[in-house]
Amino acid sequence: MAPRAPWSSPSPILAALLISSLVLCPAQAIVVYTDREVHGAVGSQVTLHCSFWSSEWVSDDISFTWRYQPEGGRDAISIFHYAKGQPYIDEVGAFKERIQWVGDPRWKDGSIVIHNLDYSDNGTFTCDVKNPPDIVGKTSQVTLYVFEKVPTRYGVVLGAVIGGVLGVVLLLLLLYFLVRYCWLRRQAALQRRLSAMEKGKLHKSGKDSKRGRQTPVLYAMLDHSRSTKAASEKKKGLGESRKDKK
Repeated sequence: MAPRAPWSSPSPILAALLISSLVLCPAQAIVVYTDREVHGAVGSQVTLHCSFWSSEWVSDDISFTWRYQPEGGRDAISIFHYAKGQPYIDEVGAFKERIQWVGDPRWKDGSIVIHNLDYSDNGTFTCDVKNPPDIVGKTSQVTLYVFEKVPTRYGVVLGAVIGGVLGVVLLLLLLYFLVRYCWLRRQAALQRRLSAMEKGKLHKSGKDSKRGRQTPVLYAMLDHSRSTKAASEKKKGLGESRKDKK
């Protein structure tokens, strides 16, 4: 029977490569997103949005959990859970028959709607998402404020003011370019008209100068013909007088 080869420990190079791969390629944690705060009026409804990012494909075992911590309270209670493709709504708590599932895991959406808001709904809502094997990550929180009448947000007012100012500026620019276009068009028409008038004057002056040059020539021709006729008549008269004397 041949002797067995002695067992050797793993190569130091292989161990170094394994450690570096674990350090350089750590598992990325799931990231959950919600609004920072939402406002609602008494008796109305509000949507609590929840989405997530994961390095893994959306799993069939994905789950969403919503927890609620009342304003001034210490403990958070579970009010909604989604798992295995089915929503599970709290049927005994303060949100009984007031929660509606409107999310879609395929679009990484775990949003819910709370109907018939009341002052007692003020508090913090936490969205937690698990997408196996990506189950490590932080939750995200949104604070709900319920008012008798939803106040106008400062950002909305500021945005409306800025939008109005930009609209006025754009309108003024449009009017300016329109007036300038009309003015340039009118100037071009006047320029064409003046050019036509100048051409007409030059043409007329050319005709007049031509006529002026022709008139002395005609007068000279008439004078020459008259003098010639007079001379011939004088010669004729002298000839007749000589015949009479003979």
